[in-house]
Amino acid sequence: MLISGFTLIRNGVQFDFPFIESLKSLLPVCDEVVINVGISDDATLKKILEFQKTLSATESQKIKIFESEWPLNDPEKKKGGRILAEQTNLALNRCQGKWCFYLQADEVLHEDDYPIILDLAQKYEKDLAIEAIVFCYVHFYALYNIIQTSRSSYRREIRMIRNGLKIQSTGDAQSFRHHDGSKLKSLLSKARIFHYGWVRPQEVMRQKTGFMDTLYHQNASSQAPATGDNYLFKRFVGLKPFKATHPKVMAGRIQKAPHFDFYALPRVFEVKDLWKIVSGFFEQKTGIRLFEFKNYILIKKQK
Repeated sequence: MLISGFTLIRNGVQFDFPFIESLKSLLPVCDEVVINVGISDDATLKKILEFQKTLSATESQKIKIFESEWPLNDPEKKKGGRILAEQTNLALNRCQGKWCFYLQADEVLHEDDYPIILDLAQKYEKDLAIEAIVFCYVHFYALYNIIQTSRSSYRREIRMIRNGLKIQSTGDAQSFRHHDGSKLKSLLSKARIFHYGWVRPQEVMRQKTGFMDTLYHQNASSQAPATGDNYLFKRFVGLKPFKATHPKVMAGRIQKAPHFDFYALPRVFEVKDLWKIVSGFFEQKTGIRLFEFKNYILIKKQK
C-alpha cells in the first residue's frame, strides 16, 4: 500500500463543507482513505455512506470510516484548537500506507496534479531523507473566482507525510511535526491544494466561524464568534481574480453557488496593509516571501 488518505469531518452538511468533493478528489491517488466522522448534528455520516454506495466495488473498499465523539466540553482540548489535531491523529494512526495524505474537508485536489503526486510518492518511497511533501495553496475567498494571495494566508503546507516515523498532527491540525516537536525534512512539490474554506453563504460562514471559535476560545459561543465580524466578507489587500481551472469535482457545487456583487463589498485598509503591499511586490518579483513562517524544513524542490 503506497498512499493512505486521511481526513476528518463533523457537521459537514450544516456548515456547507465540500467534504464529498474533497473525498472524490482524494480517492484516485490513494489505496485507502480513512475518514474520522465526528458524531454530528446533521446527515454528515449519511452523506458519506451514500457517496460510498455510488463507487465501484474496488473504490468502495478503499473507504475506511470510523466515528468519534469530540470532547467539546473539555477546556484543555480547546487551547489553540488542540482538539482538531487530536481528531486528525486518530485517523492518521489508522493509516497503513507508506505515505499518508491529509486533506481537510474544505480542501480539494486538482486532477491535473495526480501524476505529480503519484510520481513523487513512488520516486521518494525509499528516500528516507524526505519525511514530508509540501503543497502549494490556492485560497478562495467569498466567491469561486476570487483568491487570497497576501501573506495573511499561508502559501504552502505539509499534506503528505512518511508513515512509521511517529509523525503527528500539531497545533490546530494545520501541519505536522515529529513526536518531539521538531520540523520535518520536506520536499516542495508543484502540486496544489485548492482551499474553499472561505466560500460559503454569509450566514453559514457566521455559523461555521462561531463553532470553530468555540474550539479555540473558552468563552466563545456558536452564536457570537469570538473573532467578532471577521466572518463578514469584505475587500482587502491581496484579493485577486482567479483565472485558472477548478478541480472537476467542484463543477456542480460551483454551478449552483449563489452569486453576488463582490465589488459592492466594503473595502478595508489598515496601516499594516502597507507591509503586505511592499512584501507582496517583492515576492512577485523574486518568488521569496520575506520572514515567512514555515512548519517544515525544505531540503529539496521538485524540478
